[in-house]
Amino acid sequence: GSFLTICSFYAFIFQIFGFWVWILVAATQVANPLLQGWVMYVSLTSFLISLMFLLSYLFGFYKRFESWRVLDSLYHGTTGILYMSAAVLQVHATIVSETLDLKNYYINTAASFFAFVTTLLYILHAFSIYYH
Repeated sequence: GSFLTICSFYAFIFQIFGFWVWILVAATQVANPLLQGWVMYVSLTSFLISLMFLLSYLFGFYKRFESWRVLDSLYHGTTGILYMSAAVLQVHATIVSETLDLKNYYINTAASFFAFVTTLLYILHAFSIYYH
């Protein structure tokens, strides 16, 4: 029904935005491996877990468990917090890359934008599931 459609849509959007963060960071010359390594870890791990959530929604696994909404809300809330930390670190890497190479600066800027949009989507989804 409607709940499945909304959850599938959100999971698909998370994957697209998270994918862009992951690809854009990978496309740069990583100036600060520790910072951008965390960004890559958060975006790639979230991408894979969100893919599992999407498949779970599509196959109807959420119907079998009463605590599914709690798990869903906790996962997306926690991931939103982790993504916020990754987005802040990505912005720092963007600022550092401004003086080194303008092409990497633009790519890092796009990665920062997508990281913050993804953060917002994860947090909004966590609250929407919690209050649904």
